[in-house]
Amino acid sequence: MSEQLPEGAWVLTGDEIDALDARWASCWTPGEVARRLDGIAAPWCVAAGWALDLFRGTQTRPHGDIEIAVPAARFPEVRARFPGFRLDAVGTGRIWEDAGPEALAATHQTWLRDAATGDYLLDVFREPHDGDTWICRHHPAIRLPYDDIIRRTPDGIPYLVPELVLLFKAKHARPKDQADFDRTLPHMTAVQRGTLADLIARAHPGHRWLADL
Repeated sequence: MSEQLPEGAWVLTGDEIDALDARWASCWTPGEVARRLDGIAAPWCVAAGWALDLFRGTQTRPHGDIEIAVPAARFPEVRARFPGFRLDAVGTGRIWEDAGPEALAATHQTWLRDAATGDYLLDVFREPHDGDTWICRHHPAIRLPYDDIIRRTPDGIPYLVPELVLLFKAKHARPKDQADFDRTLPHMTAVQRGTLADLIARAHPGHRWLADL
């Protein structure tokens, strides 16, 4: 993320952050997102907590929003699917409504907003990449082909592999992240556990999850 933040942002206070939860109450499901992005050429996938539920094959907890990831340079392909909606850039406790190029360049996160209701429906991560190779934004030395990090449910919904979802969750390891780790680990193969252990050891040496892997 650029250190030079553009002007025109709405700075979120504590009360405003709490109020945002209500604006996400009608967010889309993974199936709805997949329907709206059907046939798009850009590689994309459901990320975060929903991705783990798609991997496990069942919803295990409520989700306050829905996130997808897409290569940053391919974001215009996603944007083109939502001409009737607003796009707000988000970062560092700020929201740039109807984000222009400068705000998009300074952030990696975009919220899709219903112009009529003000409700947020989808959170899009614009991820760093080198062509068809995904680059971890927190640890750029971690690079993997998109073909290796996206899997699909039986009905075709693409999701980020659990090894990478849990790598991101390991950074903060909040109570919900710990619960996601505990629920997901029994479903992972030995190879997947080994990959996750290697990634966490590289990104977060000494992390407490390593003892369970």
